[in-house]
Amino acid sequence: MSPEWLTAIGTLGTFVVIAASALAALMQLRHMRGSNQIVALTECRETLESDEFQDARRFIMTELPRLLGDAGIRLRFQTEPSTPLELRQAVNVANFFESMGAFVRFGIIDRTIACSLWCGVVVGTWNLLLPMIRLRRSRDPAVWEYFEYLAAISKQFMEDNPTTYPPGVPRMPLE
Repeated sequence: MSPEWLTAIGTLGTFVVIAASALAALMQLRHMRGSNQIVALTECRETLESDEFQDARRFIMTELPRLLGDAGIRLRFQTEPSTPLELRQAVNVANFFESMGAFVRFGIIDRTIACSLWCGVVVGTWNLLLPMIRLRRSRDPAVWEYFEYLAAISKQFMEDNPTTYPPGVPRMPLE
């Protein structure tokens, strides 16, 4: 066998090894991305189910409308650099959904999974926080944009998918 053939075979062998290594690396990256998504989904679920978060949502439903009716609190919220202590729970909830929206926007959490699991709570919370969001937007037009993005895609998901139950699968009896 001539030296040219040996070189060609060696080059081809090197190519095969490099291609296999690249394929293995891509598979490992995909696996790592899936693992990261599981961690992010778990952390979001744990936060949403926490007593502290549930208390904050109750606060938004019951106390926030009264507090935003106070002109002094509204003015402080619009003008002061830090959030008035009275509104901290509501701001924490908005900030949580801001982070979740960023995770979805940049592919850390799959859009369909996030919307399937949490579209109702996202849209409901957005609507409850809308008066506060309007106040903050008067000072900072870009505030909570990822929360808005998450609410918008969640609303669209709800309109496009009245149910997420798989088609063709029989339902269980409710008797």
